[in-house]
Amino acid sequence: MLALEGMPLGHRFTFLEPAPDPPAGRLGEVIAAPYDDPVALARIAAGADVVTYEFENVPAASAAYLARRVPVLPPPRALGATQDRLAEKQMFDSLGIPTAPFHRLDTTADLDPALAVTGLPTVVKTRRFGYDGKGQIVARSAGEAAAALDTLGAGLIAERFIHFERELSIVAVRGRGGHRICYPLAENHHRDGILRTSHAPAPGVTTLLQGTAEELAGRIMDQLDYVGVLAIELFELDGRLLANEMAPRVHNSGHWTLDGADASQFENHIRAITGFPLARPRVPAPAAMLNIIGALPDPAAIASVPGTHLHLYDKAPRPGRKLGHVNITGPDEAAVRAGAEQVWALLPGEPPVLPIGARHG
Repeated sequence: MLALEGMPLGHRFTFLEPAPDPPAGRLGEVIAAPYDDPVALARIAAGADVVTYEFENVPAASAAYLARRVPVLPPPRALGATQDRLAEKQMFDSLGIPTAPFHRLDTTADLDPALAVTGLPTVVKTRRFGYDGKGQIVARSAGEAAAALDTLGAGLIAERFIHFERELSIVAVRGRGGHRICYPLAENHHRDGILRTSHAPAPGVTTLLQGTAEELAGRIMDQLDYVGVLAIELFELDGRLLANEMAPRVHNSGHWTLDGADASQFENHIRAITGFPLARPRVPAPAAMLNIIGALPDPAAIASVPGTHLHLYDKAPRPGRKLGHVNITGPDEAAVRAGAEQVWALLPGEPPVLPIGARHG
């Protein structure tokens, strides 16, 4: 999706990817090698004007190697801040960004101090490589917290379980000169730890709440001298925002921008890292994004629903895998919600419709 949005701007793309035939291979050269392969990294450095990444689990050492030879954006230090949940939360703290109470959890000796900070229930998470709900256990007693430590191993963080009103996310972009823009807050709904739907602009968001989210994003981006798209997942609680985690990349909760805004997060990421002026996005009406998980729907059936925009990733189906998404646009929230309900009914294996854009507890 980055390449699809960048090609009309005159850019060409090369992809470093361990799989020999990735979907992006239709759009440029693929160097099929591990992310830490020195020969592959040298090829990338020799042929690129700028390097970016689209997920945060690339080796930080590889990003640092490339950064000594060619601009790597977002900067490698942003990877370091997001690859360790403890370091990420500590950075939030240092910038005065509210979070759920947290504590390091490496050994049984850390259990009592951690629970004194977080209380129960607590969420025990791996500090590295967790995504889509992986590496997380909710513990409702000290015994369950100890069992989670045994299950997940060392290198953990415990966080207070937050009974939030809803999850929101802000997608922000910072250019090479420091100029920033932000998209409207999106409301997100998960199941089994995987994002299922995003609705934007999130219903009921005040100017104050939007401004607060943008200001928090600005603190992080300025601290990291950030360039590119940054997404921050936030909990709304009693009119306040708590930062959950951030992603130094284009983000699933911003996929709605492909059809719901006149400049997508992907286009603006490419604009930012290549030094183009950022495009301030216009969002004329509400939009929703529904992920396609595990099994493919009938594309013709999806296309028959008014206001739908189908995006398939050319990936082989398997349980829990994101195979694509459907964006729904319409003149108002009622039309978007009606379209989303029709699409949900067409997605294989999905339970009854999730609340799209509805406030919940």
